[in-house]
Amino acid sequence: MSSCCDEMPQENIKNDVNNTKYDSIDDNSSTSFLPIQNAPIDKKAKNPWVPITLILGASFIFTQFYDIQFTKKSNSTSTDATVNTGSTINSKSSVDTTNIQNEVLPVDGVVLPIKWGDIGKKMIDSGVIDEDKFRQLFGETISVDQEKLLTGVWTDEVILNQENSRFFLDVLWAFGLGNKNPILTEGEMTNEQYGGAGNFASTGGWTLANGDAMDHYSMHTFVTLTSEQQELVDQVSRGIFRPCCGNSTHFPDCNHGMAMLGLLQLLSANGATKDEMFETALGVNSLWFPQTYIDLAMYFQEQGQDWKDVDPATVLGQEYSSAQGYQATRAKIQSLPKPQSSGGGCGA
Repeated sequence: MSSCCDEMPQENIKNDVNNTKYDSIDDNSSTSFLPIQNAPIDKKAKNPWVPITLILGASFIFTQFYDIQFTKKSNSTSTDATVNTGSTINSKSSVDTTNIQNEVLPVDGVVLPIKWGDIGKKMIDSGVIDEDKFRQLFGETISVDQEKLLTGVWTDEVILNQENSRFFLDVLWAFGLGNKNPILTEGEMTNEQYGGAGNFASTGGWTLANGDAMDHYSMHTFVTLTSEQQELVDQVSRGIFRPCCGNSTHFPDCNHGMAMLGLLQLLSANGATKDEMFETALGVNSLWFPQTYIDLAMYFQEQGQDWKDVDPATVLGQEYSSAQGYQATRAKIQSLPKPQSSGGGCGA
């Protein structure tokens, strides 16, 4: 599968060698050496430059194979903790990184207020998911529950968590791509300046279909929305951005955008309110881009606001959840958690 982008990487933080002080040479006290004319040569005398040359040569060769870093010795007993794994955490900070991670990525996952039924089977029957290709991708990692979600009838709660987030990303991607919706046929995806809807990562990158992905683009009726439900999807999708790019869900040009569009349709079809849709979308986006939202939670914590009190629609907006907005916000964070594994790229 093609990939368009990954979650924004964390910077590598290296030890600063510029703090090291070296003894300077005073040019005014240097000794001048003048050539000695017609001095007799003692062949038995040792040349003092030979050992110096050997030492310098050995040092040069050594540095070609090893990195040497110098740090100024400190007698300080500071409690600031420096983690040599890619980030620095100030232990004096009032930010509780462990608590933040648990709030952003709840162990119990995110309950999706939808009825799944036999949607997986319908997608296989329609061809938007080629079962053989899908199984080849996931191999033996498909759990018993995922097997039922994919090929059977699922009547229990639908819970998205850290273990199955990739599975749901792909099945929701297929749903968003295949389900008939005017956002796909009349929205930004059809703008002529992009050369057609088939040129995006969300369409050209979906190679798990039976045939070409565009053969299924907005071609199937997995759920049908009323005009009010469609209006809600249209409105909410314009307010949900993703940190892998600068576009909203209304312009689902990558897999995360297309999957979120599919989820919004399912939420609306099942009677979710606008607030419930934003709240669910934030939980799902956090599982797809964990480090992004841990960072954002830390930013709000530093502003004196707990993650549970932050308005989901605000966090999901362009100011914080777009690629540009996230990077601008991240630059303001005074302390950062140890980097976690990033979310998936924009391909299956």
